[in-house]
Amino acid sequence: MLSGSNEKVLRIAGNTPTSPTLLYSATIVLSAFLLFQIQPILAKLILPWFGGAAAVWLVSLAFYQSSYFLGNLYAHFLTGRGRARWLRGVHAAFLLATLSLLPIVPSPFWQPRGSEEPTWRIFGLLAATVGAPFLLLSATSPLLQAWYSIGREAPRPYRLYALSNLGSLLALVSYPLVVEPAISTHGQVVIWSVAYGIFVILCSALTFRAPSLKLPSVAQSPTSPIGWTLPVLWLFLAACASALLVSVTNHVSQNIAAIPLLWIVPLSLYLLTLILCFAADSWYRRVVFLPVLPIALAVMAWLLSPQFESASPRLQIPIYFAGLFICCTVCHGEMAALKPAPELLTMFYLTISAGGAMGGIFVALVAPRVFRGLYEFPLALGLCAISVFFALLRNRQFRPDKRTRAAPFLAATITAALVAIIFQMARVQSGQALLTVRNFYGVLRVNILPPGPVRPAVTQLRNGTVVHGEEILNEPHSDGPTTYYGEHSGIGIALLFARQSGNVRVGVIGLGVGTLARYGQMGDDYVFYEINPQVTDLATNLFDFLHRSDAQVEIIPGDGRLSLQRQSPQNFDVLVVDAFSGDAIPVHLLTREAFELYFRHLKPHGLLAMHVTNRLLNLPPVIEATACGLGARAVQVTNSEDEKNAVYQSTWVLLDRASASNATVSNLTEGRISLPSGTSAQIQHETGVRAWTDNYSNLIGILNWRHARVTMWILISRFEKPARNRGKTRRDRAS
Repeated sequence: MLSGSNEKVLRIAGNTPTSPTLLYSATIVLSAFLLFQIQPILAKLILPWFGGAAAVWLVSLAFYQSSYFLGNLYAHFLTGRGRARWLRGVHAAFLLATLSLLPIVPSPFWQPRGSEEPTWRIFGLLAATVGAPFLLLSATSPLLQAWYSIGREAPRPYRLYALSNLGSLLALVSYPLVVEPAISTHGQVVIWSVAYGIFVILCSALTFRAPSLKLPSVAQSPTSPIGWTLPVLWLFLAACASALLVSVTNHVSQNIAAIPLLWIVPLSLYLLTLILCFAADSWYRRVVFLPVLPIALAVMAWLLSPQFESASPRLQIPIYFAGLFICCTVCHGEMAALKPAPELLTMFYLTISAGGAMGGIFVALVAPRVFRGLYEFPLALGLCAISVFFALLRNRQFRPDKRTRAAPFLAATITAALVAIIFQMARVQSGQALLTVRNFYGVLRVNILPPGPVRPAVTQLRNGTVVHGEEILNEPHSDGPTTYYGEHSGIGIALLFARQSGNVRVGVIGLGVGTLARYGQMGDDYVFYEINPQVTDLATNLFDFLHRSDAQVEIIPGDGRLSLQRQSPQNFDVLVVDAFSGDAIPVHLLTREAFELYFRHLKPHGLLAMHVTNRLLNLPPVIEATACGLGARAVQVTNSEDEKNAVYQSTWVLLDRASASNATVSNLTEGRISLPSGTSAQIQHETGVRAWTDNYSNLIGILNWRHARVTMWILISRFEKPARNRGKTRRDRAS
């Protein structure tokens, strides 16, 4: 019970009509749903502007977490001035003013003009597009929970917090399963804007009906003083969970693909732990989760070691997602166990939102500028172990007595051992590469791989676990095309046939180490489009494909599609799309509008070559669907591995326009080319897949479920690969 004037005000508030619980709940759920539905929508809208890089989502997460903190700060300020009813009138005016920002569509002004560092451009874009609505949506849950608690005996506002996270989870899960496959991007924006207008009406009504009451300050609270250690624990537990969320998302996106589907899963798991831990005390069981926490931390740290660098994604993804769920459950469970009385509710939310912003900013903004490798991940694992240890010490149930005197010592020993293992793994990983550089687009490492029984020694460029190219060190074979670009590959056949008619002009989206320049002859022109300036520097200074080419080579910085949009028709004989972000082509390079752009830059009888090697996404049906819609033909060419020449198995789709056929495609489709052993050509037929556009894509529909199954005995059998396979990724060994 409160005393004095506050008790009197509570009695008055208790006698005044308040909005029904259902209205509070509906408004909170709607605000949370809109808060998390706009994130993948905007990500899909702006990804094409920044090359489809995974860092777009990470920087966006940092922005959203920072805005969420500002929203909680705003709510804390508003409830702290509860007697001033005019402030709530100002809040309603803000809500109505944000309607002028609808619909939520980013301005072309924010498109990058070249290869400049895009972090702050993304921040500015998001702030200008959705900053004000996002801040008010972020403030809604703590604000309404505080108002809901006023005048109620034994209020349980933390259940509304769980309800808020449930709305957020529904938004994330529904996007890839329902919204993206069924509704165009333009339709998504319109529907979201209408729903936001409904939210503004509901929240404005609650704003004017809320009771006037100044929530007690910390000094006035009837509870015992909380001191400074408790808020620090809230802060660090929230920061650790947030840092692990962003780190796991970054790691998985670098290894698989920069697609919203893989970003949504870890964020959904993160929200699920908040729901479980705040809905009821019984969901978080220390007896279940605390024993498996050290195992989860140790296994994730173990997977970061070099011997698992090329492990199958079917091993890595389930383990990292399960580990994230366990770590976040413990962090949020201990945070919920330390939550204060409802009188300090907005202060609690403000602190944990500050921790969330701190963790996200550290991983997405600070780490790429401070660390050369992904060291923030092991650092987050170590801090998680330390924070949980101190949280347990703060809990009375874990204070030592005669029976449990050894428990703190045992927990401290386990924590110290985990931290030592984690940082040893990071140290070993950092010492493996000849050169490591990092920027917005990821971590690039140059390795020298020793020769195997058959495979020659090579210099290799990797981005995460994806190989961008290799150069053979043995001088007689050092200028031979390697990896996915061997002479028997689809692109090798296309370029060798094209140059039989004379000099050729070739455009390539994605530089890698410049391997395709090896095919260039005197009088040829090779134009590379590369978004990552560090890739250009490494390909130019550490590899010789560009220098040894007899062709005239030009490198144009920036995203390939945006660069082509700015150029007049280039009249390419062959246009190659080989831009991989993670392990797949960015979505914006696979749409109908992108293909129309490609054909505009080709000569009438030119050839379009798409690199589609992938084990998780079945890309050829998407390309065939788009080709059919444009009156084009498609033939899929797959070559076998040639270890002696460092050539990987790869799959290419070669396309031409049926009205102006290309000789290579015609000869392949009619079987007039005698293909070398191990290379096959398959005509692409209608598959029933809907063609993608800038307004529509469906990643669920092209998942290769056969390869995506997590079958443990298959994973275990792939732990120990011969030494000759260690430098290769799942794309390299794709079947």
